[in-house]
Amino acid sequence: MCGIVAYIGTQKAVPILINGLKRLEYRGYDSAGCVVLDKDNLTCVKTKGRLKELETALENKQLDGVMGISHTRWATHGEPSQINAHPHFDCHENFSIVHNGIIENYQQLRDWLIRKNHQFISQTDTEVFAHLIEEYYDGDLLTAVRKSLGLIEGTYGLAVISKHEPDKIIVARHGSPLILGLMEDGSYLVASDAAAVIDHTRKVVYLEDGEIAILTKHDYRVTNLANDEVAKEVDEIKWDLAQIAKGGYNHFMLKEIFEQPNTVADAMRGRVNLADTQIVLGGLADWHDFLLNAKRFVFLACGTSWHAGLIGEYLFEHLAGINAETEYASEFRYKNLPIDKDTAYFVISQSGETADTLESLRKIKNHGAHVFGLVNTVGSTIARETDAGVYLHAGPEIGVASTKAFTSQVTILAMIGVWLGIRKGIIAPKEARSRLKALSELPASIQKIFDNCGWIKELAKKYAQYNNFLYLGRGFNFPTALEGALKLKEISYIHAEGYPAAEMKHGPIALIDQNMPVVVIATDTENEVYQKVISNIEEVKARSGNIIAIATEGNEDIKRVANEVIYVPWTNGYLTPILNAIPLQLLSYYIAVERGCDVDKPRNLAKSVTVE
Repeated sequence: MCGIVAYIGTQKAVPILINGLKRLEYRGYDSAGCVVLDKDNLTCVKTKGRLKELETALENKQLDGVMGISHTRWATHGEPSQINAHPHFDCHENFSIVHNGIIENYQQLRDWLIRKNHQFISQTDTEVFAHLIEEYYDGDLLTAVRKSLGLIEGTYGLAVISKHEPDKIIVARHGSPLILGLMEDGSYLVASDAAAVIDHTRKVVYLEDGEIAILTKHDYRVTNLANDEVAKEVDEIKWDLAQIAKGGYNHFMLKEIFEQPNTVADAMRGRVNLADTQIVLGGLADWHDFLLNAKRFVFLACGTSWHAGLIGEYLFEHLAGINAETEYASEFRYKNLPIDKDTAYFVISQSGETADTLESLRKIKNHGAHVFGLVNTVGSTIARETDAGVYLHAGPEIGVASTKAFTSQVTILAMIGVWLGIRKGIIAPKEARSRLKALSELPASIQKIFDNCGWIKELAKKYAQYNNFLYLGRGFNFPTALEGALKLKEISYIHAEGYPAAEMKHGPIALIDQNMPVVVIATDTENEVYQKVISNIEEVKARSGNIIAIATEGNEDIKRVANEVIYVPWTNGYLTPILNAIPLQLLSYYIAVERGCDVDKPRNLAKSVTVE
């Protein structure tokens, strides 16, 4: 969500700060600002809207300072405005702060500070922290920050500077990610995302919850809230700039859709051994016995990752005969449910920083149970705090609407399901080879969809005028219908709902008329419910609904009942959600472009939801 970039060193701060904020634009924001220590003053520039507004406002400032903090804000407390944009100050503008997260007890603190004659100018919770520092400052900024943190309830990733101590930036983290970038010239960057530092360095230090870093122009040190020194390891970012560039595509989302032959292959690389009919999951190697003997599996996630988990539930039940269920992490963390030590809990998150998923993880671990992760971002908090897990290896995903991460998540869940089925003896050797062969053929099948997808763009032009869509699927593809509807909602602002096809008659059928396009996933012709899906299509057609069918190549009969047919290659039934997701992503993308929407940065959305 919100983005932080801070710099201290020998170079001019403004270009580095702006460059870092541009790298974080994909996270979603509605305003931006920065403070630079220049000529012994804290000079602040803040604007509502896109970063270009901030750049324009900075052009005439000629700020030469070599230390500063900056921020892109996604509004929580207070509307998007210049006043509510970060950074924020104390009463006398001696201290400035940028902050990600939510201060839950800010109103009580604000009331207390007002009684002590502090003057507030914004509606934000963040401003409280600047005034707390002012209240506690007695010549030592670190002590004032630490005392202020002791009063805070909620989450934070923050950076603080003061004109009283012009050679220092203090940063702290609890529940909102922060990393330190160590530059070759001895300068330091702080950011909420590795994308903001990759232009300058690959060497980073990940802060953990409850840690405070003190940075000067010459060195840095990390302490905990009790002021004990903390030794930190220096990690290295493995990906490069090309992976966060558009590479000739009009949008990151389109680029990431077309990367899926490679990302699905990367999810399987070194893990699927067709010759020996084996699946090797090194990240889970030490937990094989536990996983094989687990009484049940629970998948915890939010948004698109929840849809992947729901497909995982179907996969595990089908492939391994395992009792599996899927929970919204945002609901699970507040449920009074028994945490079973014989249950294998899997948390799924592209960013590895999703707040509700992370808190659900911690809740489970606090009860002594085991948690495993499916995460894309190496070094993320969830990746570090799970007992074990599997990385997606999908590379950075910049588009807010997740595409390649989703198909990688489902690919890995399918691999785990097959592995469990083989080990439990449910999948016979001949069947195992067939299932692994189908997995290995996925990248080529996805590429085949792209080779024949040009007309989806024309189809989008025809349907972009509609304001409501219904998506239907059954079995493995009910969650795929949910995901297709979510994609359309996220980037085109069209109201869309996903349903199990059989549930259409229990309410949604009342909405169907000539103004309600219905997308029906009807690929699994060998499944016993296929004819029932065709019956659902007939029912839509009888009510003048426009039908867009996703069907398997060679199925000519479906043209009899569907207005439009998008074909995908045949694959083993359990893998159909991966192939079916591709045309649904493309349809959503082209409809959004046709409607003039900002595809990579849809309104009100953030890439990584790091606050409740």
